[in-house]
Amino acid sequence: LPKSGFATDMETVRAVAGEIGFPIIVRPSFTLGGTGGGVAYNPEDLEKVAKTGIDASLTGQVMLEESVLGWKEYELEVMRDHNDNVVIICSIENMDPMGIHTGDSITVAPAQTLSDKEYQVMRNASIAVIREIGVDTGGSNVQFAVNPENGELIVIEMNPRVSRSSALASKATGFPIAKIAAKLAVGYTLDEISNDITGETLASFEPTLDYCVVKIPRWTFEKFPETPNYLTTAMKSVGETMSIGRTFKEALQKGLRSLEIGRFGLGADGKDFMDSGIHSGKALSVSEIEQKLATPNSERIFFLRYAILKEMSLQHIYELTGIDPWFLNQIKQIVELEQQIATAGKEIPESLLKKAKSWGFADIQLAHLTGSSEENIKKTREALGIRPVYKLVDTCAAEFKAATPYYYSTYESENEARVSARKKVMILGGGPNRIGQGIEFDYCCVHASFALREEGVESIMVNSNPETVSTDYDTSDKLYFEPLTKEDVLHIVETEKPMGVIVQFGGQTPLNLSAGLHAAGVPILGTQPESIDRAEDRGLFQAMLKKLGLVQPDNGMAASVEEAVAVAEKIGYPVIVRPSYVLGGRAMKIVYDRQEMDHFTRIAIMESLGHPVLIDKFLEDAVEIDVDAISDGKTTIIGGIMEHIEEAGIHSGDSACVLPPNSIKQVVLDEIADATKAMAAELGVVGLMNVQYAVKDDQLFVLEVNPRASRTIPFVSKATGVPLAKLATKVMLGKTLQDLGFSEEVTLSHVAVKEAVLPFDRFPDVDTLLGPEMKSTGEVMGIDSNFGAAYAKAQFGAGNYLPVAGTVFISVKDRDKEAALTIASQFYDMGFTIMATRGTSGFLAAQGISNEMVNKVSAGRPHVVDAIMNRKIQMVINTGLGGETKRDGYDIRRAAIKFKIPYATTIAGAMAMCKGIAALKKETLSVKTIQEYHN
Repeated sequence: LPKSGFATDMETVRAVAGEIGFPIIVRPSFTLGGTGGGVAYNPEDLEKVAKTGIDASLTGQVMLEESVLGWKEYELEVMRDHNDNVVIICSIENMDPMGIHTGDSITVAPAQTLSDKEYQVMRNASIAVIREIGVDTGGSNVQFAVNPENGELIVIEMNPRVSRSSALASKATGFPIAKIAAKLAVGYTLDEISNDITGETLASFEPTLDYCVVKIPRWTFEKFPETPNYLTTAMKSVGETMSIGRTFKEALQKGLRSLEIGRFGLGADGKDFMDSGIHSGKALSVSEIEQKLATPNSERIFFLRYAILKEMSLQHIYELTGIDPWFLNQIKQIVELEQQIATAGKEIPESLLKKAKSWGFADIQLAHLTGSSEENIKKTREALGIRPVYKLVDTCAAEFKAATPYYYSTYESENEARVSARKKVMILGGGPNRIGQGIEFDYCCVHASFALREEGVESIMVNSNPETVSTDYDTSDKLYFEPLTKEDVLHIVETEKPMGVIVQFGGQTPLNLSAGLHAAGVPILGTQPESIDRAEDRGLFQAMLKKLGLVQPDNGMAASVEEAVAVAEKIGYPVIVRPSYVLGGRAMKIVYDRQEMDHFTRIAIMESLGHPVLIDKFLEDAVEIDVDAISDGKTTIIGGIMEHIEEAGIHSGDSACVLPPNSIKQVVLDEIADATKAMAAELGVVGLMNVQYAVKDDQLFVLEVNPRASRTIPFVSKATGVPLAKLATKVMLGKTLQDLGFSEEVTLSHVAVKEAVLPFDRFPDVDTLLGPEMKSTGEVMGIDSNFGAAYAKAQFGAGNYLPVAGTVFISVKDRDKEAALTIASQFYDMGFTIMATRGTSGFLAAQGISNEMVNKVSAGRPHVVDAIMNRKIQMVINTGLGGETKRDGYDIRRAAIKFKIPYATTIAGAMAMCKGIAALKKETLSVKTIQEYHN
């Protein structure tokens, strides 16, 4: 073990640090993903990191550990039963060295750079660890560091539970760790549990891999521009992709293609400087490349390629990165092959084409290198018989026959895909989780698979995300673990020949593929690509609304900054600027003046990738409404109408919402239902559809229509008890809603509230003020008989513990002061002390609400942040301001997050918190199963 010590206060921290010496790894106890941890290189770093760590820990404790930065990192997944049988499920090697959280590291299974002797030492050590810790039954993850200079091996940590790596190991091997751990917990032994995949072997057989698996994290630094793109021991990725190939080279390129960041492999795709963060399109200097290699970041894998192209030696790259020379050599071979292909040009020989495909090159890369087109490359190689085959993931390297069809593609001769003559449908998943597209869409894909099974139709799932239920081998009849690109999906379609493909459940990913698949003659089930385009294309959409007599906010489109400014000045500020064909409000902004317009339009044009930028009049103080509906092509039924709790201008994925609505008049609700049904009929929707409206002064405006499953489908389905995704799948197979017994809207006698879970504790430089660009990474739901109780439960679920006594701090912009008065008086009546900054304090006092005045941050100490740090404030209400007070607001909100104090950044959010606290004070929260609510 590395030298280490525990501390619960700064005095002990300094004493332990004196014994260990710098650099020091700070690891808070009882946190996940390295939250609150970091590396301290000097006493100043230590003060900051250790304080953060103590605050982040559930027990107020940190472990200080000697640094093994730059050592190689390995993990073993181990299982044990009560008879002391122990098996190793999988070895995993981190391509990045120690110092980067394993969740932020590219990882490879099985380990590639261990000798058998080293592996056996590690294996024996992990078995000794699981026995010594006392894990009687179940799985554990044991992490090791190996000194590359002398081979010294130390144990870094062990998790006596399933972990992020367990999920990856389960998908990589086909060995269901959590499922078997549950059976071991109730008394089974490993030699009593059969292996589902082979049907012949037992769980006591250690899996054998005759392929290579690569996991690559998916980051969303573009959502948090204030955060430096720098990786350390605290995890920052929000998702990951997994790829399988016969070799590391093939799996790496497939993995990069799966990330959906506009790249098709390691390079050679025409996008080399698109995301590099350095002068777009210009040649990189050696010093710029060296800096990117020496500082771990989300783009380092691409900079390895740039370094090799600049003829940097592998030894120099190794010294800068700590990445094992074996991996660097593999990447060098990919780059060298790329150069050979470029030299060959359009006359690429068959042997070179075959080699390129077996090394994971996509047709689009080969087209770029040879100056050809993707279609021509496909035609050329298919004429030469160069097509992918599909191999089974079978846990036993083909020693036994696999009963479960779980496939990956490669370029070899023998095809193991077992194609049936049954009626079959292919479901396209959502790829890696990211902000804007997460497991809500996977829920829909899984329910689609269940529905197909109920209808006697074979389900074929295509996805690349190891974190999802859709990629469990027993969710669908067949699983293809493949990138979601046109090329990869078309190959599977050509192999399986399904009756149709479902594209409306995986979010924007499959929707973006639908036109290409449709053009290639692939039948799309449900709403047709023409209708999808009609909803996405601004001109066609406007024409449809005009035809139906529906109103949308004033708007326009622009292809340049000049056009955008002209449109904005015609409509009148404030406006919302956004790119088209994106999800999660990517690069969307509320713009208040000409100067901001110039700046943000440039960003939106880059994100739009050739499509025009959309500009809409921003409706201040409007209430946003989300509607999920289902249609069979003739009848449309409303699944749920949700009212956003935060006012318009905050992305629907970040706003809390309530079902049924609690402040919209019935006449407006009827108008919403009629408008939704009219648009579904006009678009020919078959399946699910989501519409977003704004209501201002009882007038209804249509904001956007998405003829697909939305991220609120799981929430609506759980709130109402209606399995919308299942019903939509059956509708796509030709059933009517009447056939399915769903012919009228559900009336609820309870209230459900959805609340967003935001990752601001991971990004300490980011302002927590919400806006039109989505930032949440998850969501929770509260359900009860009334709004206040349901809202309070949702807050608890999201980790916001509402206080029932204490001090509420209020600081709001001038236009919010009248509304803040109502909130302050309600808190005052509930027995809270009110604290406010000078302007708000004077206003409240003049209205008869006694309060304590506190300094703004910029007005001298002691100020409001001191009061938060001294635990004198239990809740913060702070709406966005401008100028120097903008910085004050930022400091207040960041302090609230650091000290886990609930805060509201909107008046509507504060009002909802007030109702939640009132319900808590009355102790009216009920505890029921969800089935009791539905029945």
